[in-house]
Amino acid sequence: MSFWLAKTEPETFSYFDLERLKKDMWDGVRNFTAAKHIKAMQPSDLILIYHSGKEKAIVGVAEAVSEPYPDPTAADPRFYTIDVIPRNRLAHPVTLREIKADSAFADWELVRQSRLSVMPVSESHWQLIMELAGQA
Repeated sequence: MSFWLAKTEPETFSYFDLERLKKDMWDGVRNFTAAKHIKAMQPSDLILIYHSGKEKAIVGVAEAVSEPYPDPTAADPRFYTIDVIPRNRLAHPVTLREIKADSAFADWELVRQSRLSVMPVSESHWQLIMELAGQA
């Protein structure tokens, strides 16, 4: 199992929308690095859902439930999507400010490449996020 982070604009599609729908595809990624990460996802991988925009916080955990497949919303066949389900809301959303304040996250893409919409999460970073969220 691998760990990931996926960003979304909550005004467009939020973690709470995913909870309401029970399952959806994570589509619309148009950055080749982020698309490469989606293509590497596998069923049972866990995904931190990050609300970008004004919120700037990790708010929930989702699970990949399909193999990656070509994104039907993309004209370019190099872009992929994956189906996800909600797992749980975080007891305490973890803000970008909290993450940047902790030197343990200094080398993470969320801090170094702030525009990247999908990125891997190391097991140690995952555990730290869960601790900050009050879920360890």
